[in-house]
This record gives sequence, structure tokens and C-alpha cells, in this order.
Amino acid sequence: MALNREALDALRMDRAQTESAAVHRARPWIIGGLIAVAVIVAGVAWVAMLPDAVTVKVTTVRNTAAAPSNNGTVLTASGYVVARRIATASSKVTGQIDAVLIEEGQRVEAGEVLARLDDSIAQKELALAESRLERARRAVEETRVRLAEAERNLERTRSLREDKLVSAAALDTATAEFNAWTARLAVAKSDVEVAERNTALAKQGVENTLIRAPFSGVVVAKNAQPGEMISPISAGGGFTRTGIGTIVDMQSLEIEVDVNEAYIDRVRSGQPVEATLNAYSGWTIPAHVISIVPTADRQKATVKVRIGFEELDPRILPDMGVQVRFLDETPAAVSTDPRLVVPESALHADGDRDYVYVLHDDTLERRAVRTGGRDRGDVEIVAGLNAGERVVIEASDALSDGQTVEVN
Repeated sequence: MALNREALDALRMDRAQTESAAVHRARPWIIGGLIAVAVIVAGVAWVAMLPDAVTVKVTTVRNTAAAPSNNGTVLTASGYVVARRIATASSKVTGQIDAVLIEEGQRVEAGEVLARLDDSIAQKELALAESRLERARRAVEETRVRLAEAERNLERTRSLREDKLVSAAALDTATAEFNAWTARLAVAKSDVEVAERNTALAKQGVENTLIRAPFSGVVVAKNAQPGEMISPISAGGGFTRTGIGTIVDMQSLEIEVDVNEAYIDRVRSGQPVEATLNAYSGWTIPAHVISIVPTADRQKATVKVRIGFEELDPRILPDMGVQVRFLDETPAAVSTDPRLVVPESALHADGDRDYVYVLHDDTLERRAVRTGGRDRGDVEIVAGLNAGERVVIEASDALSDGQTVEVN
């Protein structure tokens, strides 16, 4: 049976047409997949480019019956702890340092030896002065013996003259000899006084080789070492020291602050003050105004005020930074009416206005407030907030109105 070729050709499928039809049917799916991938990639990139959410700490507005008053605060200022008695101990003479007997932080008493200089020459000068003093004293004894002999000779000559046994010239000679030895005794005594003063000077020279503490205090700096030269003046170039060490009288510590001259009328001598060291922010130290220095700094337009501590403490050190509050001597009575308070860290300033950030769920609202008295880190809110509202006290980045944040 012969095959019908035309019939077979009709049944044969064209591969090219079949592949083209398949591609045509798959094209929408391919395009859709590419679009989906592109969207996912763009979304991931957009999320990666988003900034991290700002993290904040919040606190609740407190309603308290004992309102924090300003304790009569009339002025605040900043300054430093200073010592009224501070000295760099030095020598009275130029010499080589033989020994240094101090270290930083050491407590010394008035008159205590801090260092010794080479005293070999001073000791020899003292020995020479003592020898001269001894020689002068022996000369006085010799002169006294000679004077006693001359006095006896004079008495004998006078007796013989009364009996007409010697001439007047002999009496005159005996008298002159007595007077001469009397004068020599006076000179010898003067020589002893001079020798004593020379000896005292030599002893002072030895004493000058000892460097002593001018007052009781604590050594805060050691400036020299054995073998170096020291001088009370800057002599000998940079290798000559002018001081052994610096001593501070810790009982003389006080505070110095510069007050703007526009507010100096709020400060009075004896006025109570509360001081807070920068190193111990939670420690309030009672103090008082010692005096207002009667001069102004024309460059800074300030007046210096001296403040004394009511009681000293070992934690108070020279040159520490300090914040002070000048108090009214007659503070107003504390009200018992309920009032709202928040930490001072919740406040922000915009010119002469204060505002806070109030948290609603996870969104911030910038709200202006009116403040009252301040006390130990708290501030009274007179208007602008309600009890129980949450306000931001710390943030990891800058804040703005309507911003979304995360609460830590």
C-alpha cells in the first residue's frame, strides 16, 4: 500500500512555528516576573536607605503636692575652686640640690624640711665663724686679767703717792695703763659681739640650705630632683630650677566666679549660696559669699565674687569646675497646692520660650510650656502640660514635631 505523501506532509508540525507560539504564550509571565523582581529590589534598597528610627527616653509629668520652689534662687553662675594660700617653695640661695624629701599628694606641716642643698661650704664657713668667736672670747678673758693687774698697780701707786714715795708721773703712768686696759676690754667685748653675729650669719647660711614648708598643706607638684641647681631667681638658663614644689593649704579653698556686672546687684556679702561641683553633680554644698572684689573686668564686663564653703571636704580639689546658685536670704514659703513638675532635661529653649516634646503613641508633639521654680534637677510647669502625659527627656538624635520615634 502506497503512502500518501501529501497527507503525511499535512500532519507534520513546523518546529519554528511551535517554538514561536510557546515564546509568545510565556512572554507575559516573564515580563511579570522581571517586574516583580525589580519591585522587590527597589523595595529592599528603599528600606536600606531609610534612616534608623530615633530612640527616646520618656518620663511622666508628675503631680506633686510639695512643689519644687526655686529656694530663693536669684542668680546662677559658674566658676572654679581656688586656694587662697598656695606657694612654690624655693631656696633663699643658689645651690645644688642634695635631696628632695617630698612627693605629690604628701601632707606637710609648717616648717617641715622639703629639700636640702649641698651645705659643704656653709658648714666650713660656720666652723670658721665659731673658731673666731672662741678666739674673741679668750681675748676678753686675757684682757680682763691684764685689767685686774693694772687696777692693782694703780691702787699701789696711789698709796705710795699719798706717802710721797713715788712721783706724780708714776701715778699718771699707772692710771693710763689702767684706762688703756679698760678700753681694750671694751674692744674685746665688741669683737665677741661681732664674732657672735658672724656665727649667727654662718648658721643662717647653713639653715638656708634647708628648704622648709611655709605653711601646712598638701604637695600638688614636685618640680626638682637631686643634682639640679636651684636659685630664687631665674639664673643659669633653663637648667636652673626656681622651686622645689608647690604646696596648697586645703583649708583655704574657696570659689571664685565671674558675675555679669548687670546682675551684680543681686549679690551681697554673706549671702547664702548652693554650690555643685561638676565632678559630683548630685552633691549640693552649702556656701556663702565672702566678698565682692571691688573692681570690674572691662573686657568681659564681669565682677569677681569670692564664695566660701560652709564645710570643707576631701573631695573638693583646687581648679575644679563648680556651678553656684545665689539664694535669696528670705525665700518664699513653699506652697502645698498640687503642681506639675518634669526633669529639666525635658525642656528645650527657643529664644526666650521653653517647649517640650510630648509623646502620643509613637509620634512627637512639640508643645510650648510656661515654667516656674526649679529645684535639684526638677522644674515646675505652670502651663502647657497635664499630669500623666509623657515627655521626652533624652533622644539619640535631633527631634521635630510630628516625628515617629521608638521608646527605650
